[in-house]
Amino acid sequence: MEKVRRDFLKTAGAFAAGSLILPFGCTPKNSGEKAEDAAATAPVKTKDIGLQLYTLRNEIQTDGLEATLEKVANIGYKWMEAFGYENRKFLGKTPQEFSKILSDLGMSMPSVHSVTEVSSSGGKEAIVDQMKITAEDAIAAGSKYLVWAYLKAEDRTSMDDYKRHIETWNKFGEVCKETGIQFAYHNHDFEFIEFDGVKPYDVIMQETDPELVKFELDLYWITKSGNDPVAYFQKDPGRFHLWHVKDIDPADDFFAPVGQGKIDFQKIFDARETAGMKYFFVEQDATREGVSPLDTIAQSWNYLNEASFV
Repeated sequence: MEKVRRDFLKTAGAFAAGSLILPFGCTPKNSGEKAEDAAATAPVKTKDIGLQLYTLRNEIQTDGLEATLEKVANIGYKWMEAFGYENRKFLGKTPQEFSKILSDLGMSMPSVHSVTEVSSSGGKEAIVDQMKITAEDAIAAGSKYLVWAYLKAEDRTSMDDYKRHIETWNKFGEVCKETGIQFAYHNHDFEFIEFDGVKPYDVIMQETDPELVKFELDLYWITKSGNDPVAYFQKDPGRFHLWHVKDIDPADDFFAPVGQGKIDFQKIFDARETAGMKYFFVEQDATREGVSPLDTIAQSWNYLNEASFV
């Protein structure tokens, strides 16, 4: 699983380098409905459902961004969350180009992921300046949220590491607010590994400014860590503006299409007001061998669009 998480960092620069991680190899389980079938049978009235584009990183590289986004729009998705920000471009497109592509397909991008180095030869001032530029580009692409996507293993070896980052994230939140966008933090499962009986995620919640730093709660990773999303909504209500909606195969804890695993989504969605949720994005970090990510996101979309609690 650590390899899956670290692929984000490798992939962010791959569109400039011209290569991407290949699909993950596992045993096929349940490919279900095809993406084309989902598009053909989609009801006229659809819900606003988002997608984190990291799910389709290989398709974007192979088929091109525009062709892939057209397939996503045909399934029924409305909100996109981008990754792959590099050289002031999102997946190789300027903010204005990316925004127009989405608009022409009836979609928008309320949130973007970015990874900014937590250390720099130019010091903290250079890091903050880079975050300001990133925030400006996210706004130009039409986004309302700029999300810290991932903390590398070497940057989280102790609670003191986390506390140093918290200071930086508060500053990022301040810069984002001044620029006109909301800063947020996206979790994995490592934030719930305790140091001396204390979970880093709890410290992040307690020591980041609640107005400057919101949260994008990844429902797969928090559940895999053995923690309850709803309990965290209740700990810090109104702060979980964004969700990553993804499921867990109970057989082996691998990623599963939404509604085909062990997560109780009705319980979670019933607590959306407590959470303060504004947008949610389907994501599937990896699929089993022979299973198309386009098919799995079609299955996830169908489940969520038909669910009475969404």
